Amino acid sequence: MLTALSETLPQTSAPQPRDAPWGLYIHIPFCRRICPYCDFNVYARQEPLIPAYLAALTRELELIAARWGRGPLQTIYLGGGTPSLLEPGQIAAVLEAIARTFDVLPGAEVSLEANPETVDRNKLAGYRSAGVNRLSIGVQTLAPHGLKVLGRAHRPEMPERAFRAARDAGFENVNLDLISGWPGQTRADWLHDLSTVLSWEPEHLSLYALTIEPGTPYERGVQRGVLRPLDDDAVAELAELAMDLLAQRGYEHYEVSNWARERSFRSRHNQIYWRNGWYIGAGAGAHGYLGGIRMVNERLPARYIERVRAGDLPVREEEPIDPRTEAIETMILGIRLVTDGISARSFHERHGRDLWELYRAPIEELQDLGLVEWDGEQLRLTRRGILVANEVAVRFLEPLW
Repeated sequence: MLTALSETLPQTSAPQPRDAPWGLYIHIPFCRRICPYCDFNVYARQEPLIPAYLAALTRELELIAARWGRGPLQTIYLGGGTPSLLEPGQIAAVLEAIARTFDVLPGAEVSLEANPETVDRNKLAGYRSAGVNRLSIGVQTLAPHGLKVLGRAHRPEMPERAFRAARDAGFENVNLDLISGWPGQTRADWLHDLSTVLSWEPEHLSLYALTIEPGTPYERGVQRGVLRPLDDDAVAELAELAMDLLAQRGYEHYEVSNWARERSFRSRHNQIYWRNGWYIGAGAGAHGYLGGIRMVNERLPARYIERVRAGDLPVREEEPIDPRTEAIETMILGIRLVTDGISARSFHERHGRDLWELYRAPIEELQDLGLVEWDGEQLRLTRRGILVANEVAVRFLEPLW
């Protein structure tokens, strides 16, 4: 069923069409402790709020359906925070509420993020029975000194234990997250992390370079000179090592930070984002994009619960996206799709404008720099362009509109 449904996605670089199925993102903002590099909307030591939060979440889904309709949904993603703090019965209740409220497509991808120290075989089996069919485990690193500097709660042996437990529980689609560029990381550390997790044969890998986010303890540590993340050249070297190693092992590099063992194991939910498609965001601080409107929910869990109890959609901000901005976002998101890139035909079908006419100048400049390839129909990053993808994307902020 996973493969069959994946074939309903655009198999070129087409942005998500307006009549395509939606995604649903559920935000679980609770963590046992907050990692010092994290700037997500997360809160520690607020587990007593979970029952009230889940009740509010169920009600919010009903309010969303009343405003926007029942979908259909092709992906559900439970992220955080630490969704694996929830018990299987709580996850089952959330998924049952979604099924009551929305039209969920048969074989929909249902993902859940998990921290290694929060799961065991029984808990994972409960999630699988509840309907979760894709697991994303936050490994980050297997190096003891790396776990310490990243502020992670698990020990080096726990990610493999969690992965094996997931297999025993019946999960056949598992993603592993890893981070590069953390202070003190060596090439040997990174090679050990990659080689080890590849020996487990996961279906998917997400490899992220550490970023120093404003307002985080990491930013303050860098400002005081206590922390020294790797420089850009060192991070680029680690990225190239990953690209070479994963290519040798047969993984498809389909997005700047993501690899899949087979096309059917690409993250269908994240492809909706990269194709600038429509998705519901539910939960405290969640983002959504429906009907040409971008929405952000109330961030504080208590305030979120209060608003939903009052019968209000807990939206804090709404921003209508005009056609020009939508086209720009299709470009800056779609250029991250390494394999598929951006299709001129699909761009025209969605936006009614010629991609080459709008972006000829930056495309030619980026070609001269060796950062993109353009064959008159598909625009893709080169290997060199992958290493500076954000710098490439900003060249598409000003079309000849």
